Amino acid sequence: MELEFLGTGSGQPSKFRNVASIALKLLDERNAVWLFDVGEATQHQILQTTIRPRKIEKIFISHLHGDHIFGLPGLLSSRSFQGADKSEPLTIYGPAGLKSFVSAALRVSDTHLTYPVNFVEIQAGTIFEDDTFKVIAAPMKHRIEAWGFRVEEKAHAGELLIDKVKADQIPSGPVYGQLKAGKTVTLDDGRVVNGQDYLGPAQPGRVVTLIFDTLPNDQVAILAKDADVLVHESTYGQSKEERKLARAHGHSTSKDAAEIALTNNVERLVLVHISARYIGPLLKKFISDVKNLFPNTYVARDFDVVDVPFKKEHHGSN
Repeated sequence: MELEFLGTGSGQPSKFRNVASIALKLLDERNAVWLFDVGEATQHQILQTTIRPRKIEKIFISHLHGDHIFGLPGLLSSRSFQGADKSEPLTIYGPAGLKSFVSAALRVSDTHLTYPVNFVEIQAGTIFEDDTFKVIAAPMKHRIEAWGFRVEEKAHAGELLIDKVKADQIPSGPVYGQLKAGKTVTLDDGRVVNGQDYLGPAQPGRVVTLIFDTLPNDQVAILAKDADVLVHESTYGQSKEERKLARAHGHSTSKDAAEIALTNNVERLVLVHISARYIGPLLKKFISDVKNLFPNTYVARDFDVVDVPFKKEHHGSN
């Protein structure tokens, strides 16, 4: 599981940051990519990566401000040109009005998609769940309807305890796969063995929380609780003046994000939606100020890739 940052700026593109879009790459987990927000020129950003648009199976839109959706019609169109067909459907989750926006853009431009698109209007609570993942949405506090997301990976089955299997003289072969699946197996010598007895502890799944444009609110803490990675908007820094600007425009400061991470057992904080004002010395101060509050903070740049390791792997590297 990896996060690739396609756009880390706010409001409008700048020389150093494109507008909002983040790819959650689940290639090992489900051979798919999920996008969170699709700002203008997201498909151009994708060209600089290894992401294949046909691998994008879900898109989650936090809100309908242009810097978060203006790239969506173009991306959908290009996905058709690249050969996506009815066997490669796409589901788009977003606020009320998103389907109308996309439909109007495709209709006016006489664009016809070669694959099915399913629109899901977001409601608070679980908006997607299958055997491997669950996605929870909660309302944010912005100038228009806005949502934050929590992606929960289901637990992985424990590893097969090979030493124990060999100690019990269970012959190798297809039976190993059955034991790994936790099945009860009858061996050639008549013994009946339970696969559950040969599995290590289940590996807890990972949690990624993504918070886009919002004022501080109680729902953020609920989504961020125990997250392995919290991606949080930080349009402004920590000074009194910057805090006033954040409140006036419906945004958060780096201090707001750090406090959520501190009080909710977050493993790593990644800041995005950075104002174009933060370059050079101002950016250095922005970074040092937030790290003083929450040391395990990273201020993402366009095209950065952040791995989301399993907890036992991550803790073992400390």
